[in-house]
Amino acid sequence: MDAVTRFDLETTPLREVNTALHAPDLQGEFLIEHPAGAHNVAVGINAPVTVTVDGHVGYYAAGMNQQADVVIDGNAGTGVAENMMSGTVWVKGNASQSAGATAHGGLLVIEGNAAARCGISMKGVDIVVGGDIGHMSAFMAQAGTLVVRGDAGEALGDSIYEARIYVRGEVTSLGADCVAKAMGPEHHEELGRLLKAAGFEDDDTAAYTRYGSARDLYHFHVDNSGSY
Repeated sequence: MDAVTRFDLETTPLREVNTALHAPDLQGEFLIEHPAGAHNVAVGINAPVTVTVDGHVGYYAAGMNQQADVVIDGNAGTGVAENMMSGTVWVKGNASQSAGATAHGGLLVIEGNAAARCGISMKGVDIVVGGDIGHMSAFMAQAGTLVVRGDAGEALGDSIYEARIYVRGEVTSLGADCVAKAMGPEHHEELGRLLKAAGFEDDDTAAYTRYGSARDLYHFHVDNSGSY
């Protein structure tokens, strides 16, 4: 088994660490120690590697991720996994606002809570949140799936397109054009698959409510002008 390559941000500049993680034909396992809330940790990786960050990170950790499996053993600041394309990003703690923003693919797991705008403008990513999410989550979400095991804040799914939302807890309010929808067999299957992937396979999918677009705002209509 290959040894783990270690980087210590107390002694090695972050730029050097990220440069090393962008090397051609990158392989193996990597450990980043003492991140101490640094911003832009492990961004732009495009290789099938495993990266563990041992501690809390600041803004945009694991942004633009492709192929890599990134584990953050702590909390994450604004924009974790922003614009990720594939792979997995796993936050063991809580995430600040805009987690998974604009992300096109892959799986983002947040074991704790996520703040406002989780999944904003998501474009194909799957996001599973173990706790609660804040207001305006999945705003203008275009594609992908957001699973919330806890509660959701105000204006969930405002101006949503074709993304799917599953919430087990209470929803403070729904945003414009977001409505509750029936759960068919395919939705139970999808939800069960994502819960299992995130380590929550014991959840009963029947305890969740599905939300999605009413499709009233796809085309401008003067009767809906107050909702735009």
